Amino acid sequence: MSPGAILGALRGYPRFLADRRAFTALPGAPPLRRSEDLPQLLDRTETTPFEPHYTFQDGWAAREVARLAPERHVDVASRISFPIGLSAFVPVTFVDLRRLEVDLPGLECEVGSVLSLPFADRSLQSLSCLHVAEHIGLGRYGDELDPDGTAKAALELQRVLAPGGTLLVGLPVGRERVEFNAHRVHDPVRVPGLFPELGLDGFAGVDDDGAFHSRLDPADLRGSRWACGLYRLRRERDSAASGAVSGAHSAGRT
Repeated sequence: MSPGAILGALRGYPRFLADRRAFTALPGAPPLRRSEDLPQLLDRTETTPFEPHYTFQDGWAAREVARLAPERHVDVASRISFPIGLSAFVPVTFVDLRRLEVDLPGLECEVGSVLSLPFADRSLQSLSCLHVAEHIGLGRYGDELDPDGTAKAALELQRVLAPGGTLLVGLPVGRERVEFNAHRVHDPVRVPGLFPELGLDGFAGVDDDGAFHSRLDPADLRGSRWACGLYRLRRERDSAASGAVSGAHSAGRT
């Protein structure tokens, strides 16, 4: 708990006691047992709190998938609320080191690692990995220590993306550093270079103030303290398929 939260809890406890006394004095109120009390001391706020990175990231990615309308989407280890919600309108395969024991229509769960995905080369048309790759190689989740963990995860995601396919990636960006063993913060301009076979097809982000921007250049977030870069990456179609189609994709980038 942060210092601010601790202070808020201390300030909220007298109000909790006053509300408890007032509640028990109301006609028809059931008896309360102190052993069954469960004080919630931080929820009386003027606005609904939310975490900007994950909230805006999930909304951005869901809209991207809806726009693409793939036959199936594969998500690698993102926060589980994202693939679960997404599965309401597109079939989703969710891959994580730990089995997700959720039985829902439209959702298929597989065990796998972002360093060794259970898919053939260039086989997936629609793929996402949100706020995941920055953790790889730091041991936080029991994974093997590796200074190149994020770069290796990026190459594995690239490996399975099909020609014409789209990869959605979310990462913390700003002043480049490792905050061991939580995560890496990446230079936003350098992130596309982790995917040498793919092209940057769109970029959005969340700035240091927690504001979402649907269209940015990666350089706009360079030097940030704790921003979130949202990358839409694309593998061009094989030249044998149609040079004209490939050119049309390039011309239509936003």
